[in-house]
Amino acid sequence: MRSIVYGDNADVLLSLPKHFARLMYIDPPFNTGRAQRRDRMRVVASESEGTRAGFGGRRYDVERVESSRYEDQFDDFEAFLMPRIELARRCLTPDASVFVHLDYREVHYIKVALDRILGRHCFMNEIVWSYDYGGRPKNRWPCKHDTILWYALDPSNYVFNYDEIDRIPYMAPGLVTPEKAARGKTPTDVWWHTIVPTNSREKTGYPTQKPLGILRRIVRVHSRPNDVVLDFFAGSGTTGEAAAREGRGFVLVDHHQGAVQTAARRLAPYTPMCVGFDPMI
Repeated sequence: MRSIVYGDNADVLLSLPKHFARLMYIDPPFNTGRAQRRDRMRVVASESEGTRAGFGGRRYDVERVESSRYEDQFDDFEAFLMPRIELARRCLTPDASVFVHLDYREVHYIKVALDRILGRHCFMNEIVWSYDYGGRPKNRWPCKHDTILWYALDPSNYVFNYDEIDRIPYMAPGLVTPEKAARGKTPTDVWWHTIVPTNSREKTGYPTQKPLGILRRIVRVHSRPNDVVLDFFAGSGTTGEAAAREGRGFVLVDHHQGAVQTAARRLAPYTPMCVGFDPMI
């Protein structure tokens, strides 16, 4: 099963089959209070003077191209997100894991709400994704991390492929045996990983795109080959690519046409794949 669905996830989730996904990862809006967009620059040859000079005396104009955009402001973020997570539960297998990716603005409220609907005893980890990129304000500590909450629907029966964890280097390899140094150590609940670099081949131009490395780690450890991964805030399709690369299926949902188009282009090599469009949108 490899599908991308264009539609309101509150409606689409009701139409999906029961118990088909062993892993759910969502990266919902963060309620930043502003529109999310990422403009790109396009350089085109100019037949006249042009604004910039290039090789061989050629002149070029630079155009600003607006990428996908979505509003990220909610009066009651919990009331927006939690009913959708409740709807998604019917799609999950009894041994499924749920990952919810947020930042400092809403994560504490959503953690308490998730404890209520999934069960506090089902909470497994608070994963901190830490990065070091971008501006540094001079009036507060720079915000350089997101939080990913992991819940297991059944804490006594869930997928955790320990041997599939990608290991990291020892900070002091001389203090361990050569065998341990060569193998590396298991990451903790703090994951150091760069954001998607501006000049990276991974970059799609979609705002708030998350790194493939983060999603591949989650998919590899918390699902098995041929399982299906559900993401109903699909954005640029990173979850789908991570699933496909690891031999999993995926169901992606988004109600922004630009997101669905970006994800469809990105995932076109991973066929067969179905792209569905909701005529009510």
